[in-house]
Amino acid sequence: MSNHTIVGFKIKGIRESKKLSIEEIAERSGLSADQIASIENDQYLPSLGPLIKIARALGVRLGTFLDDNDELGPVICRAQDRERNSSISFSNGATEARKNMVYHSLARQKAGRSMEPFIIDIQPSEEKDFKLSAHEGEEFIYVMEGEIEIAYGLEKYVLKQGDSIFYDSIVEHHVHGLAGKSAKILAVVYIPV
Repeated sequence: MSNHTIVGFKIKGIRESKKLSIEEIAERSGLSADQIASIENDQYLPSLGPLIKIARALGVRLGTFLDDNDELGPVICRAQDRERNSSISFSNGATEARKNMVYHSLARQKAGRSMEPFIIDIQPSEEKDFKLSAHEGEEFIYVMEGEIEIAYGLEKYVLKQGDSIFYDSIVEHHVHGLAGKSAKILAVVYIPV
């Protein structure tokens, strides 16, 4: 079972355990019932924004969709383990566009977290019209390799290796490699409970 399948499977399982219909989750999240169904059935994996809305509608943390264990103490993620551990891809498009960003969770075993730290491999993309998304919280990004462009509201910011940015994620935004190039970033997403 791939990781994006696990996300849809977990969403469906939580929804059913709470005896909620797809329509109720759609109403609570502001997403369409078709979007929810396609996510649950692995036909569409959205960006983090819609997943955060679904998490809120279900009354769970975003990390619930990514968790492996429920470790209460510190969690250590060794570099060699991160590369061997499974990752998850998110995109703003349909299933075939999933390889835009590959997320390596750095805290998937930590229970009750409000921050989601990731190493993200950004794959080259020739797309120029990115769909912006917004969600509650804040994001911190540090560029480890390559160059990225962040569309933030009406502005665009180019960051190079060693640069960082901290922003309110309620403003519509999109992160992608600069001019079709690949990059690697450290991203920490904070979502208020």
